[in-house]
Amino acid sequence: MALSNSALFSPVFRLLTALGVGGLALNELKALYAPADSGSKFVEIDGLNLHYRDQGERHLPVIVMLHGVVSSLHTWDDWLLDFSEHYRVIRFDLPGFGLTGPSKDGVYSVERMLNLLGSLMDHLQVDKASFAGNSLGGYLAWNFALSQPERVEKLILLDPAGYAMEKIPWLIAASELPGATILMPIWMPRALIAQGVKQVYGDPKRIKNHVVERYYRLSRRPGNRKAMMTVFRQMVLSNRTLLHQTPAAVAKLRVPTLLLWGEDDRWIPPAQVQFWRRDLQGIQVTTYPGVGHLPMEEIPRQSAADALKFLLAMEAQEPPA
Repeated sequence: MALSNSALFSPVFRLLTALGVGGLALNELKALYAPADSGSKFVEIDGLNLHYRDQGERHLPVIVMLHGVVSSLHTWDDWLLDFSEHYRVIRFDLPGFGLTGPSKDGVYSVERMLNLLGSLMDHLQVDKASFAGNSLGGYLAWNFALSQPERVEKLILLDPAGYAMEKIPWLIAASELPGATILMPIWMPRALIAQGVKQVYGDPKRIKNHVVERYYRLSRRPGNRKAMMTVFRQMVLSNRTLLHQTPAAVAKLRVPTLLLWGEDDRWIPPAQVQFWRRDLQGIQVTTYPGVGHLPMEEIPRQSAADALKFLLAMEAQEPPA
């Protein structure tokens, strides 16, 4: 006896879902990654329903934390434990990632993201803050310090993007393959995301059980995969101009800066540390043997302690307001 269409649909649907075909319902993702007790909030800015968290006492100094590609504000979860005693912590999902999701017009320029960052600070009535940024978030952090220096106290850059790379990470480079912008928004298997997470950790044994699932599920927020392809292609194109632009730009920074870098970073080579030392006078540098591209996830307590030591020492040197 032949099965009815309804009987066939359920297992087929489950199979397609397991293979990474299509998206996941936004309300289900919000229940998982923005539950009522998480501190998550949403605000309409520049046509985006921005997902953010603003945690800590309002009288404390502010630090804004910016994540990298394919990631979300949750990448800083373990830092919150150490920072909450000393700082008001603000973090949000960049356009095209996490629960914020895609922009309606498909524009993900650096200028737009920097304007969005300033608008969020205005919304939260924050005039000035320190910034911690990883990868793409690091690029945005130091560029915000260039574009609006009066709003930036200090910078903590964790394996930041900025200098040209001879070899672009395969997940980003794949966006230029024929048909990638059509296929990858429709189908991106969990195994692909899992492999990407393993690549950005120096020691895959440090990956917590829920981390791969979080990256995978949030990549399936409706519209995120298409947005990711757009952002990736922009990064490939911009990489060709960074060789000449970045050294002069970095040299203009006038903000106390700490550079944290995993010595086993396979995405942005640790060799770039020498460029930061060359171009930014007074920069402080800490590198981590055996650690990859995400020190705040892989060794959260050590990296947070180093970041706080830098911030608090710099505050002790500043004259009272």
